[in-house]
Amino acid sequence: MKHTTTPQGRRGRGPARRIGRTLALVLPVVLVLSGTLAVTRVNWSGGSNSVLAASSEDVSTRASSRAPQDVLRDKLLLELQEKNPGAALTHLQEAVNDRPSLAKHCASIARALGRAAVRMYGPSRAQAYARPVCDTSFASGVAGGRG
Repeated sequence: MKHTTTPQGRRGRGPARRIGRTLALVLPVVLVLSGTLAVTRVNWSGGSNSVLAASSEDVSTRASSRAPQDVLRDKLLLELQEKNPGAALTHLQEAVNDRPSLAKHCASIARALGRAAVRMYGPSRAQAYARPVCDTSFASGVAGGRG
């Protein structure tokens, strides 16, 4: 039996195998990155802008457009501080009469006014301003604000 002098242990490991391994490692990374970039370019919102990046103007516009009941609540809490709870309750009733859509928020606003009145005037003085606005929710807020 004769032995050959060519090395048998490294058969099939040429440049093609190295290229194949490199592609096997690099190709999935390239596909994931290109797929991610493609998804961010799709117009998912249906608007005219084709890129999903929100501009600071869009964010500030959404933040400044608040619900009417939140605007009313803040306005009445300020009025409670500047004048008295009675004036705020009167304006709450007028606002609900003018805009019936606010009626479902009337009780929560009146409770918030009651809690604020307790913080400003104390429980007994705040209770003196109670009136039947929104099913006595102001009184409920006063009672809840005592604790």
